[in-house]
Amino acid sequence: MAEKVSVKGEDIHPLFKWLTSKAENGVMDAEIRWNFTKFLLDENGNLLAVYPSKVNPMSEEITKHLQ
Repeated sequence: MAEKVSVKGEDIHPLFKWLTSKAENGVMDAEIRWNFTKFLLDENGNLLAVYPSKVNPMSEEITKHLQ
């Protein structure tokens, strides 16, 4: 289910290219600075927000998007 992939650079995985490029996702450019960067998508696969690793996954900043 999981494998090691590149999240930056010339050999970036297509998923991370889409997640980090406004030209690809139509919403925003995002930078992955460290492990555990969080990308929040809606039920249709649209990018809603990006949170750095220091943001707790259970923080109100993230959970306010959940219904």
